[in-house]
Amino acid sequence: MANSMAEQLQQDMECEGLLECIHGLKQLDKDCFRVLVESEQALTIDEVADRVDRERSTAYRSIQRLLKSGFIQKEQINYDQGGYYHVYYPTDPTQIANDMQRKLNDWYAKMGQLIQEFEDKYEHAEADTEIPAQS
Repeated sequence: MANSMAEQLQQDMECEGLLECIHGLKQLDKDCFRVLVESEQALTIDEVADRVDRERSTAYRSIQRLLKSGFIQKEQINYDQGGYYHVYYPTDPTQIANDMQRKLNDWYAKMGQLIQEFEDKYEHAEADTEIPAQS
């Protein structure tokens, strides 16, 4: 991933690049998300781990990051004889897109504020260091 915003703007961005840029997700997170999107039904952690060829604990950490970022949902399934397990499925793409748009708008507002603070600071410093006009 590019280090600066200028570098990010110059590189070719793909849809999945948004997952990394906006939410800081890793390649495994993107792989797990893809598996859930491509599945016709909700999956357990074990099923996700199997499909991405990783240990259950590794897949679990990735699923937790996806849950925290809002990309997936969790549902509890109860056994008739007692006990339960969880399955995971992707969040509606429109909801994800709206969330990313809000985050981008917040970032844009914050960057605008920082740019204004920069201008105010150095404009004031420039005014203090101006050489008086000679007569």
